[in-house]
Amino acid sequence: MFVELIATFVAGIAAAGAVMLVNRVLKGRLPRWFTPVAAGVAMILATISNEYGWYSRTTEALPDGVVVAQTVENKAFYRPWTFVWPFVERFVAVDTATAQTHSDQPGMKLADVYFFGRWAPVNKLPVLADCPGFRRAALTDAITFQDDGLVSGANWVTVGEDDPIVTTICGES
Repeated sequence: MFVELIATFVAGIAAAGAVMLVNRVLKGRLPRWFTPVAAGVAMILATISNEYGWYSRTTEALPDGVVVAQTVENKAFYRPWTFVWPFVERFVAVDTATAQTHSDQPGMKLADVYFFGRWAPVNKLPVLADCPGFRRAALTDAITFQDDGLVSGANWVTVGEDDPIVTTICGES
């Protein structure tokens, strides 16, 4: 966040410097208000660029096997351009490379799910998915695994067949 703030200020200073240089070449023909306006526009464009580039920069940095399951786009009235081109504000990724199954319960998969947010720290949550039953449960201290792979104490949430988290976890069958 601090680096993006510095980048925004640098964009404003660079734009103001470029306008001042052009004004000097033109021997002062540009209006005086043009320099601060150019700096402000450059800062706004730098901020917008950072907002729209965050998702692609973050997903490109994900390790192999971590798959984006779901994205949440943002639209805001104070950012009118987002109604035309919404940007991804947060997303959910599943680590399919380290998903685990039990030999006696092949329909159950355990995988780490990561929640990414634009201005939020990354949160990791182990999720147990019942692939045939289309349900999932967050792995908590109350869950116990038996030797045959059965689970007790899980707070199951029944989801539809199109649930992005369950289909991503179970899709690597």
